[in-house]
Amino acid sequence: MSHFSGRSALFDRFHRYLVIPILLIAGSAGAWAQTPQEGKEPANIVNIAASGFLEVQQDWLSMSLNTTRDGPDAATVQNQLKVALDAALAVAKSAAQPQQMEVRTGQFSLYPRYGSNGKINGWQGSTELVIEGRDFARISTTAGKIQTLTMGHVGFSLSREARQKLEADVQALAIDRFKARASDVAKGFGFTGYSLREVSISSADQENAPIPMRMLAQSAKSVADTSPVAAEAGKSMVNVTVSGSIQLR
Repeated sequence: MSHFSGRSALFDRFHRYLVIPILLIAGSAGAWAQTPQEGKEPANIVNIAASGFLEVQQDWLSMSLNTTRDGPDAATVQNQLKVALDAALAVAKSAAQPQQMEVRTGQFSLYPRYGSNGKINGWQGSTELVIEGRDFARISTTAGKIQTLTMGHVGFSLSREARQKLEADVQALAIDRFKARASDVAKGFGFTGYSLREVSISSADQENAPIPMRMLAQSAKSVADTSPVAAEAGKSMVNVTVSGSIQLR
């Protein structure tokens, strides 16, 4: 009985050693059969790019007016700034109109002034008013009427609506040029068409705003001068590039 058991155990060990190599070979054969398919490279791939750009007149004007005050204590300076800003707001708000001329307060600062001995010997502060919108004449005329603040900055740009429309138009133009170039490349190589594989779209903005001719003079205008601030808008340009790869077919 013990002799038979010994032979059975020997057979079991031999059987296990025999089966394992067969399974390994079968697995290797399966992997070998799939490798050529996975490693197959696509053919007739071409990388191309096309750009489109449009330039339009800027339709948004922003003017900031500001002033500084100083005094022996913070409360005095703050009150002086409040009086100057309230007077400017009264003038600006009387001419305000949605989208055409909008009014908002800007930066406000109040800080101590130190003497040579390192101690506070007074206070200084500044306040700002911003008027902006599409009606250039209304904005410049209103800025000229404000006497308690002086001109700080003039900037031109595109309104949000105008920028969105411009970007959409330029993107459509760039895509059309990409498609036309892809067709030309396919025909040039003797193919009847193409299929799109990958594509990316990038955009860049460029603004050209000339400096108003009377900006410096306006900053130093006399109290009696209420003439409009002369300003001329520049142009904004949006450039969109479409790049990607196509497969000729």
